[in-house]
Amino acid sequence: MTATSSRLLVLLSLLQARRDWPGQLLAERLDISRRTVRRDVDRLREMGYSIRATKGPDGGYRLAAGSDLPPLLFDDDQAVAVAVALQAATVSGVGIEEAAVRALTTVRQVMPSRLRHRLDALQFTAMPNALNAAVEPVSTEVLVAVSAALRARETLRFDYRAVDAASAAATSDAPRRVEPHHLVVSGERWYLVGWDLDRDDWRIFRVDRISPRIPNGRRFSPRELPGADVRAFVSARFTGSETADEWPCRGSAVLQISAAEVLPFAGDAVVDDLGDGRCRIHVGSWSWVALAASLGRFDAALADVQPRDLREAFGVLAGRYAAAQSGRLNDKTPAEAGAVSTVSTSVRPEGFEPPTF
Repeated sequence: MTATSSRLLVLLSLLQARRDWPGQLLAERLDISRRTVRRDVDRLREMGYSIRATKGPDGGYRLAAGSDLPPLLFDDDQAVAVAVALQAATVSGVGIEEAAVRALTTVRQVMPSRLRHRLDALQFTAMPNALNAAVEPVSTEVLVAVSAALRARETLRFDYRAVDAASAAATSDAPRRVEPHHLVVSGERWYLVGWDLDRDDWRIFRVDRISPRIPNGRRFSPRELPGADVRAFVSARFTGSETADEWPCRGSAVLQISAAEVLPFAGDAVVDDLGDGRCRIHVGSWSWVALAASLGRFDAALADVQPRDLREAFGVLAGRYAAAQSGRLNDKTPAEAGAVSTVSTSVRPEGFEPPTF
């Protein structure tokens, strides 16, 4: 019985892995006869799985969607993976916390004893990203609506609550018309990557700020994303670059502090140990002023700052900090104060909030 159950589990996994399986190939993979394959398929059908026989020279089988949810069969690793994913769902950025807890309880009840023990040993608490504490969770309705438009390749029409960078106040433009390309989740935030038809360019939208309109627009043929890799594309935009996944402003400085003290907080920076309690840090950011500010977090004297743009950015910060210390407004206009920044806000994702150091 144990051997039969294990074989049924493997057979089900194979049927889920590809659309069609020739009967002879299944028999070879399972090291059984074609008659035993037919019997095992019949057992799975009795359990509620809709498995269709396919016609052809060899004949075979196809797993189809059924009208009812049959008993779920997981191997050990799959069961633990499902349990871990459900526990982590509380920080997924989607309002499914209660549903995830109920699903975890249901899965645990039907697990065999050995798996329940493994699951109980994997209890943990998922902590949200403190930087995203103020972010509204994405509703499941919005997420499903966006996903459905993406899958159907239909133009998505929606209202978008953008945020004005200067006043931090919410703004609302005319309804957007976007060809959805990808849904991306990063740091508990959900983003939609799509081609904005009115701006004739690629845009990245925060899904928690999207309010879909009904019905969707016309169907479309997907465009090729720059670089053809959505992870690299989004990472590049988040660093303020058009295509390359790298910071547009990069510089270095010697810190009068040891490399060992800098490394735990260096992030993606490169740190060279110079000895005598000094190190050189090579780091990047989306603007020269932001880069200068990030170096101040190490609370150490700096020397040999390169390049010149970065040195000038320290001058801008010095003026701002001096004004803050005296309680007066900086005499420089916002345009003058930000003159050293070489990054245009037009290349940043809409609704994008720069990383916090």
